[in-house]
Amino acid sequence: MKSKDFSTTLSVNATPRKVFDAINNVRGWWSENIDGDTDKLNSEFRYHYEDVHRTKMKITEMIPNEKVVWHVLDNYFKFTKDETEWKDTNVIFELSEKGGKTILKFTHQGLVPAYECFQICHDAWTHYIQDSLKDLIMTGKGRATPKDVEGKGLEAKVPEEHVAMDQQNSKSICHRLLIESPVEKVYEVLTTQEGLAGWWTPDTIAKPEVGSSLRFAFGPDYFKEMKIEELKPYSKVKWLCVKAFEEWIGTTLTFELEPHRKGCTLFFHHDGWKSYTPEFASCSYDWALFFRSLKFLCETGKGFPYPDFNK
Repeated sequence: MKSKDFSTTLSVNATPRKVFDAINNVRGWWSENIDGDTDKLNSEFRYHYEDVHRTKMKITEMIPNEKVVWHVLDNYFKFTKDETEWKDTNVIFELSEKGGKTILKFTHQGLVPAYECFQICHDAWTHYIQDSLKDLIMTGKGRATPKDVEGKGLEAKVPEEHVAMDQQNSKSICHRLLIESPVEKVYEVLTTQEGLAGWWTPDTIAKPEVGSSLRFAFGPDYFKEMKIEELKPYSKVKWLCVKAFEEWIGTTLTFELEPHRKGCTLFFHHDGWKSYTPEFASCSYDWALFFRSLKFLCETGKGFPYPDFNK
């Protein structure tokens, strides 16, 4: 029996021309880290995501308003035994009309369950087609991976007193877990108001911008305020605690993401604690429960935010 290629279908209230143009605007929905033309027959372009994934595509078929085909000339994955998975496969976009809507059938021909990268690629392509490309078509703005910029996300200066504390023999809470969702999804729930409210506390005010403040309330009498120090799309989020219990103030919370063949590995460290105290121990336990909530939100669509995180 032939293995089934990955495929997903999108239905949008837009003309085939509009959908066709959006598909060819690859930097608008997949990644800004692309070199080469993406809208000309026989052109070649390269994509990269940090040092994790690199691929080279050639546009082998382009029928206006009907079909686009990319052939994968070369590929590199950091996280698979066969680093060249994807090579000689085809990425196919087929358009049709039904009931006044445009139907996009996306198929990655050759991306099959036997591939080690299948699950993570399945989830990532689903995100880019069903969420990012759809947003580009309907609103004019997709969710493409931003262009890599050296030092990006470091604009917010760390207070001198915090640097001094870091240099001392401070304590850290650390957790590491595998989440069976792509880094794009996990990053989204760590940075957006909707995502944070879905796993930490529903009473969340957040804007994903370096230097902005995040407010997390836990009941009517207590809240935490964080300042975003660093945002590196799909790989790192860092906060500085400015308001909370006294032992929290001045500590930093860092979420680091790395692609895994089953999804994403999250490494979390809450740094700058002065000593091992009852609050330190309690906080470590609560973080473990909240990361269970985050994992469930990413994998099933439903988390266990405050006050249900320990049920």
